[in-house]
Amino acid sequence: MNAATTKADHKAAAPRVKITINPVGMDRPRAWLAAGIEDFRQATAVSLAYGMFWVGLSIAITAGAITLGLWHWLLPMVAGFMFIGPLVAVGSYGVSRALEANRAPHLGDAFGAWRPHAGQLAMMGVMMMIFFLAWIRLATLLFALFFGFEVPSPATLYSALLTTPEGLGMIAVGSVLGGILAFGAFAISVVAIPTLMHHDLTFMEGIEASVRSVGRNFRPMLLWAAILTGCVLVGVLTFYIGLALILPVLGFASWHAYEDLVRVDVIEEDGELHG
Repeated sequence: MNAATTKADHKAAAPRVKITINPVGMDRPRAWLAAGIEDFRQATAVSLAYGMFWVGLSIAITAGAITLGLWHWLLPMVAGFMFIGPLVAVGSYGVSRALEANRAPHLGDAFGAWRPHAGQLAMMGVMMMIFFLAWIRLATLLFALFFGFEVPSPATLYSALLTTPEGLGMIAVGSVLGGILAFGAFAISVVAIPTLMHHDLTFMEGIEASVRSVGRNFRPMLLWAAILTGCVLVGVLTFYIGLALILPVLGFASWHAYEDLVRVDVIEEDGELHG
């Protein structure tokens, strides 16, 4: 028997998985948020350290954009945070797993959670980056449509956004189109990463679980999307400082959402299911 045959036989014998999506009620999003707050309480130091890392990075990017004269990119970049949020939450999933194992979490759980799944997380990152770049392109086109190609001063632009028909029109159209794009990103990612991390699945299996979760529980998931968006907006309006608490809490809550929504059973060669 040659090596190729051995590999083929091993691949054929590999166990399959069955992904089941559980129905949930409208009360569950608030329960996930409460569970996330409890996880934060149990791992406050690690959670704050992880959250402050992202706050520092956000401040650095903002300062860099202003220094380079790219301040007009700040608004679409901040709005585009929703597209990369699922990747930011990876460290929170590592902390939640440590808590569930009755182990005191440490910084390695947060900052090293991606390592065992680096390849699949990278593919998930590519998917989310496509959405992010699509949003940036859309924002650029909308700006050109309503304001032309010449960038006004910061005071002029931000005043025009709220006091002129062009500005209000751009906000309205951008909110609708951006909301549609953001919900598409939410649908493919809401439980995708914890699913592939917990069961060592592929990013496509994680996306499948996520889309099916949203499809089967549309109203609760719509509420969950609104909660996530509102919380992140509050964090941004505090000049990012609030994100130090909000990002870990939302990450923990997303882990509990995954556990509520997704069940993965391994189908062995004898046809038996093993959760």
